[in-house]
Amino acid sequence: MYDDDVLATPRKRPVTPVVEATGEVVAEEAVSGFCGLVVDCAADSVTLEDRHGRRRVFPLLPGGFLIDGRTVTLARPKGTGPVRAVRSASGSTLVKDHTARVARAARIYVEGAHDAALVERVWGHDLRVEGVAVEFLEGVDDLESIVAAFSPGPARRLGVLVDHLVPGSKESRIAARVSGEHVLVTGHPFVDVWQAVKPAAVGIAAWPVVPKGTPWKEGVIAALGWRMDTGQAWRRILESVRDYRDLEPLLLGRVEELIDFVTT
Repeated sequence: MYDDDVLATPRKRPVTPVVEATGEVVAEEAVSGFCGLVVDCAADSVTLEDRHGRRRVFPLLPGGFLIDGRTVTLARPKGTGPVRAVRSASGSTLVKDHTARVARAARIYVEGAHDAALVERVWGHDLRVEGVAVEFLEGVDDLESIVAAFSPGPARRLGVLVDHLVPGSKESRIAARVSGEHVLVTGHPFVDVWQAVKPAAVGIAAWPVVPKGTPWKEGVIAALGWRMDTGQAWRRILESVRDYRDLEPLLLGRVEELIDFVTT
């Protein structure tokens, strides 16, 4: 507080900024370290919700919170309207003006580019906040060697999302061989991730049944009467996905499970 002269005038204490606790603020409570989005603010308390939906109420004490590492004082917003949390495409609380976290050593692998694009469209916000990178494999035939090269560990977890993961399939046998304490292989039962998009979102009654021996994507396009190639068809399907409500629960649960696993 002083220079060499102990009788010198003390330096002015830094002023702690006051931030209105609106529904766009993500704060960390200084004592507990609990971090979350503001979902409610009363005269003397604020409610924070983390990405898992857990909520805690804290008193509005001076300098009681951190935002981007800086000490702040949260205050009830001016006006009488309720505090409303904004949701991301995955249904999680939306973090605005957030600088993407440095990527973790952990990773999530998916089978192909279409899988990666769909995960990005719905969970991209969550993954950037958590610092998780998603990569695609172009199939799982070489998954054992890929996992070995990745060298999973306690701080280097690996999650893998597999298409058509049903009992007795090739995919299920590969998954059983590579799964372990630091590797989670899970998946959905659909032949292709296209089927994980609800038909109503795409504007069709149901996904066509494609005869065995016919390439599945081409068979779907022909059955639906679409005059386009697979790339154009996929863009049409992807653009129809607005948020998690346009996806089947069998995919939603598996992706959420993987994100939780690699961020533990």
